[in-house]
Amino acid sequence: MHNYLDFEKPVADLESQILALKGLASDGQGVDVSEEIRRLETRSREALVDLYKKLTPWQKTQVARHPDRPHCVDYLGRLVTDFTPLAGDRYYAEDHAVIAGFGRFRGESIAVIGQEKGSDTQTRLKHNFGMARPEGYRKAVRIMELADRFKIPVLTLVDTAGAYPGIGAEERGQAEAIARSTEACLNLEVPLVSVVIGEGGSGGAIALATANRVLMLEHAIYSVISPEAGASILWRDATRARDVAQAMKITAQDLKGFGVIDEIVTEPIGGAHRESDAVIDQTGERVAVALGELAGLDGPALRRQRREKFLAIGRNL
Repeated sequence: MHNYLDFEKPVADLESQILALKGLASDGQGVDVSEEIRRLETRSREALVDLYKKLTPWQKTQVARHPDRPHCVDYLGRLVTDFTPLAGDRYYAEDHAVIAGFGRFRGESIAVIGQEKGSDTQTRLKHNFGMARPEGYRKAVRIMELADRFKIPVLTLVDTAGAYPGIGAEERGQAEAIARSTEACLNLEVPLVSVVIGEGGSGGAIALATANRVLMLEHAIYSVISPEAGASILWRDATRARDVAQAMKITAQDLKGFGVIDEIVTEPIGGAHRESDAVIDQTGERVAVALGELAGLDGPALRRQRREKFLAIGRNL
């Protein structure tokens, strides 16, 4: 049974009817409802297609935040073998909001850094809903520096509402840690590929996504501030978040047009949460292509390409 979003109510009603009919058929009462089930399944599929071909930015925001959407640990488990996580920033503590380490991607060594939101109450609290503290970004810098030293490509998986804004995080240098992580991305002399798999929020996301290639899932979002926070600042009314989502151009389609991202990874009808394995495999294919395209560039060329890519954003608008 899916967790349905508000705008998916027509589909939820149809799929509830299908489940009820399947339950009736399994009771063994001799009632043939197979034709009705097929008819409802067709209607459900058509309704889902119709909904998802015209999603608004606010609806895409809801899809990007769906609780069943695959997270960093799901991508790691399916795409990376022999993964060895490294913990701690060598300054203060371990930050579970950022998972980082080394493994193998299609037989080749790779460094992976990802933001993990968690999938239930316990893991969400453990990972702080994917909102990293300074320790998380300093750990990311540590892994990037190791990857650079041993000439290992880096893959980052972005999924955060933003960096953690708590007092302790600010006291320990949150802004400086984000800046150092962004700087580390820019200075790498190995290929860096980033994928926005869910929510890319503000500096908390850009600290891991200043990459040679930035990929973004079809229904992910990437923004300078959350729609709710933007509405609170502009109108002191968080309920106007859907208006801000429309104005900020936070969808993959808008950002591809602006040159902020390089490629959109398609999702199945109904979002990544309906066919997680297929989405992860498709993402792996696109990451492999991106790494292959970058493999022929030397260190200075990779740095130069990355720098020029970000300097060019907005120039031709």
